[in-house]
Amino acid sequence: MRYRVSDWLPTTAKEVKERGWEDIDVILFSGDAYIDHPSFGAAVVGRTIEAQGFKVAIVPQPNWRDDLRDFKKLGKPNLFFGVTSGSMDSMVNHYTANKRIRSDDAYTPGGKAGFRPDYATTTYSKILKELYPDVPVLIGGIEASLRRVTHYDYWSDKLMPSILETTKADLLVYGMGEKPLAEILHLLSKGVPFESLKTVPQTSFIQEKGNLPKNKKWNDLYLNSHEDCLKDKIKYAKNFRHVEEESNRWQAARLIQPIRDEEIIINPPYPPLSSDELDASFDLPYTRLPHPKYNKKGNIPAFEMIKFSVNLHRGCFGGCSFCTISAHQGKFIASRSEESVLKEIREIAKMPDFKGYLSDLGGPSANMYKMQGKELRICERCTRPSCIFPNICGNLNTDHKPMTELYKKVNALPSIKKAFIGSGVRYDMLYNKMASNEEKESHKVYMKELITDHVSGRLKVAPEHTSDAVLKQMRKPSFKLFHEFKKDFDIINKEAGLKQQIIPYFISSHPGSKMEDMAQLAVETKQLDFKLEQVQDFTPTPMTVATVAFYSGYHPYTLEKTYTAKSKEDKQNQRIFLFWYKPEFKRRIQSLLNQLNQQELVNQLFTKNGKDIHFGKKLEFKKKQKPESQNTKSSKPRRKRKF
Repeated sequence: MRYRVSDWLPTTAKEVKERGWEDIDVILFSGDAYIDHPSFGAAVVGRTIEAQGFKVAIVPQPNWRDDLRDFKKLGKPNLFFGVTSGSMDSMVNHYTANKRIRSDDAYTPGGKAGFRPDYATTTYSKILKELYPDVPVLIGGIEASLRRVTHYDYWSDKLMPSILETTKADLLVYGMGEKPLAEILHLLSKGVPFESLKTVPQTSFIQEKGNLPKNKKWNDLYLNSHEDCLKDKIKYAKNFRHVEEESNRWQAARLIQPIRDEEIIINPPYPPLSSDELDASFDLPYTRLPHPKYNKKGNIPAFEMIKFSVNLHRGCFGGCSFCTISAHQGKFIASRSEESVLKEIREIAKMPDFKGYLSDLGGPSANMYKMQGKELRICERCTRPSCIFPNICGNLNTDHKPMTELYKKVNALPSIKKAFIGSGVRYDMLYNKMASNEEKESHKVYMKELITDHVSGRLKVAPEHTSDAVLKQMRKPSFKLFHEFKKDFDIINKEAGLKQQIIPYFISSHPGSKMEDMAQLAVETKQLDFKLEQVQDFTPTPMTVATVAFYSGYHPYTLEKTYTAKSKEDKQNQRIFLFWYKPEFKRRIQSLLNQLNQQELVNQLFTKNGKDIHFGKKLEFKKKQKPESQNTKSSKPRRKRKF
């Protein structure tokens, strides 16, 4: 299908005029390049506003270093400015876990870095407030969503207040924004002033103390003030538990956090989108392509990665300690209908460079499609942050049949040669002891369908660690389940005559992980004949359990002290165990294990029949010298060395 430039949302004054518009209702500013696709938040927000009957334009990656012409070129909107850092927190986008600046940006043409500022939401908002002080600024997206209360910022190594305080924005929409945006636009169209939008669910704002908007349906829960959090790390940790629990409840409380003589107000979230509502969002008239302005500037890596993939659902009930998905999308699953999914696949098949291969049929997790509580009344009262940790909830329906049936319908489409599953599979749900016999049978059928028909030679799964103590901190299942899954994976491959691999994903330096745990991880993965590729050093990101533990030293739910590797040296010492098989790390690993008196682990990693597996030499370990007072060979005092 051939598109005209006017099929995209306008990005310049010329494109606005070509539509015959004299003014614009909403102008969006984004840290990403403009990709008109349902996987990119700015496009979803823009198309949602358009569907409500309003005129909307987007300014992608505005230049904040020059005379600010990008912020002025479209003038003032009738209603408000919308601001997002893009699909990632700008600091995660810019820096590695070691705080080194990245040399690329997957959301920019050619993968070039440098087209968005640090703390992009704050930078853009401040500029707009200075240029147009009388125009409301609404912020949203993952950076705003996860920084809505006092939070630890790893890159400045300090607690920061709500992003509402630093941006001076008028309103914040957190989580997935379709419902609150629709309500905001509805109220504005009726003449309600922007400053009166105080009771829209899933929004947050800052105001003077003592004048709470009235809503009889909401209970109020006061958090520890920003100032108290600065003084007391335990109070900061306690705040997080309230925020996480209330963010994932159907009947949540309104949260209030004092800051100086003001208050941050966080209204409760909307319930999850229904299937029809989610379909409506995905069925908006996206071109599914980057804006034509980028045609000669190189491919956009993030788009290339997802352009032949299909998102089946939103939300994740895993609740992993290090992950922000449930904090932004929620723990309850909102699934698309089969009709909507198949419709999108038919649209993908029309793309000129489509060769018949879908890169992914998944979502935040590969296998949570259409899963929810068997009795929703129980879910409405639930405060558990995870439905599958420390055990799988007895009320959770883990039936995989809807996914298996959908996979088969996709396979039957004449345009599809193969549909791969690129999202991570939660293998623990395939061994749900609480499941009914019918569910257990669906697990077996799904596993066979997945492994024989939807793996591109390598299946990604994320055990994350091998230590049960660390996995408990991560809210992940025992590594024993991974052994069970790998055994079944190998059996199914052998029966099908396939030679496929599992690619496991592991994290170093996670709170609770000590060097001994990483050494044991190295031994266990060696025994499984893995040479790890998919690895990550833990990066603290706002609003996760692990980040709270990293900063405060306490687990926010138990308030138990939690060890975390923090220094650059300690983090590197943990990381090298992921690459024990590389000769350049061998001597250092040996030295570290000798310091821990763990010669047995050295033997298991580096010897075979008493010989060094890298150099063919027998290993000899020097015995540690006893303290002088215990040395029986000589009682003479040693002469002090002069320096």
